[in-house]
This record gives sequence, structure tokens and C-alpha cells, in this order.
Amino acid sequence: MRNRNLWLALIGVLAVLAVGVDFTETRIEIPILGIRREIRTVLGLDLQGGIQILLEADVPPNQPVDRGNLEDTRRIIENRVNALGVSEPVVQIAGTRRIVVELPGVTNLEQAVNTIKQTGLLEFVDAGATPLPEGTTIRTTLDVPITGTAPLTATPALTPTPALTETAPLIPTTPVTPTERVYRTIMTGRNLRSARPELGQFRQPQVAFTLDPEGTRIFAEYTRQNVGRYLCIVLDKKVVSCPVIRSPITQGSGVIEMGQGSTLADAEALAVTLRYGALPVPLKIVDTRNIGPTLGRESIHRSVVAGIIGFATVALFMILYYRLPGVLAVLALSLYAALVFAVFKLLPVTLTLPGIAGFVLSIGMAVDANILIFERLKEELRAGRGLAAAIDYGFERAWPSIRDSNISTLITCAILYIFGLNFGASMVRGFALTLAIGVAASLFTGIWVTRAFLHTLLDRLSAEAHARWFGI
Repeated sequence: MRNRNLWLALIGVLAVLAVGVDFTETRIEIPILGIRREIRTVLGLDLQGGIQILLEADVPPNQPVDRGNLEDTRRIIENRVNALGVSEPVVQIAGTRRIVVELPGVTNLEQAVNTIKQTGLLEFVDAGATPLPEGTTIRTTLDVPITGTAPLTATPALTPTPALTETAPLIPTTPVTPTERVYRTIMTGRNLRSARPELGQFRQPQVAFTLDPEGTRIFAEYTRQNVGRYLCIVLDKKVVSCPVIRSPITQGSGVIEMGQGSTLADAEALAVTLRYGALPVPLKIVDTRNIGPTLGRESIHRSVVAGIIGFATVALFMILYYRLPGVLAVLALSLYAALVFAVFKLLPVTLTLPGIAGFVLSIGMAVDANILIFERLKEELRAGRGLAAAIDYGFERAWPSIRDSNISTLITCAILYIFGLNFGASMVRGFALTLAIGVAASLFTGIWVTRAFLHTLLDRLSAEAHARWFGI
């Protein structure tokens, strides 16, 4: 009874949490763990609308485009839009030189295009004894080689560390006329190991970065020899900040402070650009279109109605055919639905029409497990076993069939997910993911939850005295 009570307590806690998440739309932040996430239902392009962009390689028509470079470009674009929070984008190659990008829930077309096409060329530039204003457009030795300068060794990364002064805001407020002077590039972003957005000591957004060993060496040597001089961080030839070097920086890590007026979204956008760099294939926009959510709302309405009718039909069948165990199975099935939907919101899983189909199909898998268990239970009762023993034997003998059928379904889900991952079929991935989550949850509710309910309510009953309660 102690273990049973523990199971019931766990089931109760899960039920409360699941229902709470199902009816909650909020944002959670745990700074210590670096968790910042919105708890909400994420809908795909077919349900909520969004933006579709058709891109084409910006090369002469008679020049072939390498398939490998085009695939690398597709992956970089997908990483960029994923890192900016676009849920389950469709980024796939069309033909030999085009890429189709579908961004569900996005309404700012200009921002989406800029994120996709940014080059992300990061440079550390020697500004000498005079700082450059933020937003200044400059020329560097990467554009115009200068004789007599030290050869440039690769490199990468970002900017100030605690040893540097605070920097100005990232976004320029006034246009600045480009200077004619050519500034020497000390390092580029090639050796950047990582870049991530975070909040600084005074809750100001910034981008933290680390360098690989080669970049650390170059950065350390330069800062040792140039204490008191200005080192500008330049992104795509525009000055982001220009801190003074107060002491040698030898650890290979630092931050770009975004300054007043910038947001965490600005830091996230900069980090994405730095992490994924320039596109292997230059792209131009062929077509853009906004997809409205009207059809999506109609699809959601019909899906909800169909789901309610299907659930009610299954529940009615279970209660009429299996009587009291059927009632308990419906309770377990209700918990299953609440639990799966809560997982969808927490991960989050983007719901598309194929994804909803996978969820509905997993309900059938959960019912299937209960049917196997209850049929075995009835057989044991007919053989004369007591109710408690019949429940245990019923579950043990039904388990191999339930296990094998669910494992085969999960293998199929893995194949579909890998197929969708490698061939850009994100809707196939959505179907596979929702079905796999549903199967895993159905195992929990069908085996442990239903069993705990049966033992709690039926152990003290006599099957012979209440045969009709069990459909025998």
C-alpha cells in the first residue's frame, strides 16, 4: 500500500502540473540555469500563417552551383532561424539553385531576410590612439592590402572582456560618412569558438564569446603590446564598439556589451550571425509572400471537433464493453491527453496538421494497450483467479505484446524523423515527433497509471459478486 500510495501521489502531482501547463500561457526565467522560455502552444505555418521566402543563388545563370555548398547554405539558414526562435521552419532545396524558407508566426519580413542573408564578418581592428564612433563605416586591410603590415593569421571573435571599458549601443542612431583611412585588421571571426547572448552584471544585454587556441594566442600577443590603445570590434565594416585596452587579455574570452537601448533580442541576433558566419552561396530574393492564418484557424477548429468526437466515441466504447475497468481507463486516457499536450508546450513541439494527426494516432495506441490488458484480465477472472491476482497476471501477460508494438512504432518514428531531418521534410518530422511523444506517454498511463487505479479501487471487490462490473 505504501508503494501504491506513492504512485497515486505521483500521478496526482503530474495531473495537477499537466493541467496547469495546458491552461497557462506565460514566460519562465531561471537565470541560474540559463532558462528563458515561453510556455505557449506553438503552431506551424499551416495553422498560424507566416512568411515564405524563395531564395536563389546569386551567380551567373551559366555557372553551376555546387550541391554541397547549397546544402551547407540550407543548414546555415535553418540554424539561424532556429536560433532566433522560429519554431520548426521549413528550409529545403528546390531544384539545383533555389532554397525555399517558410517561417511560421513571423510577420517582420525585413528582419527575416536580414537574418538569413547577413554575412557576419567580424574583425578586430587597430584604431590606434583615437576611438572610432559606434556605427562608423570603415575600410580594413581585408579589403585593401597594405604593404608593411604584419601578416594576418586567422581569427575570430568578439570583444571586450572585463578588462575593457563599456561600449556604446550596437544600433547606430545616425549615419556616418565612411572614412578613407584603411585600418589594420588584427583578427577576424574565423577562430571564434562560441558566441551566446546573456545579461551582464547590470542586466544589460551582451554577447559572450570564446576563442580557439590560435585566436587566444593572437589576441593575447596584441593586447600585451598595445595597452592604452583602442581596439575596435567591427561587424560587416561597421564599428560595433571601440574599447580601450587597459591590460593584456590572455584568457581567450570576453563579451560584446550592447549598451543602453539594446535588447536581448539584439544580442541574440548578433550571436546568431557570429556563430554561423557567411553563407557559402550568395543568395538573392526571388519571391516573398505572407501566408494568412485563415485556413489554419478552420483546420484547428475541425481538428478539435474531430478529436472530441473521436475521444468521446472511444470512451463510450471502453465504458460499455469493459464496464468499471473501462471507466478507469478513460480516466487514465484523460491524464494521457493532458500530459502529452503539456509536453508539447514545454519542449515546445510545433503543432502542424500532420503533428495533430500523430497525436490523435497515439491516442489509439494508448487505447490499444488498455484493450490488451483488459482482455487478459477477463481471461484470468474466467479462470477463477482472485481480482488482485487477475490484475497482476493480466498486466504481465499483456506486457510483451504492448512492448513489442510500441517499440516497433518508435522505430518507425525514428526513421521518419531522420528522413525529415535529412531531406528537409519538417512536416514529416512533426508527425514523427508527436507520435513518439504520444507512444511514450501511453506506455506510462496505460501500464502504471491504469494499474494503480485498478488496484486502488478493485482489490477489495469480489469479481464473482460483481461480474457485470467487469463485462463477464
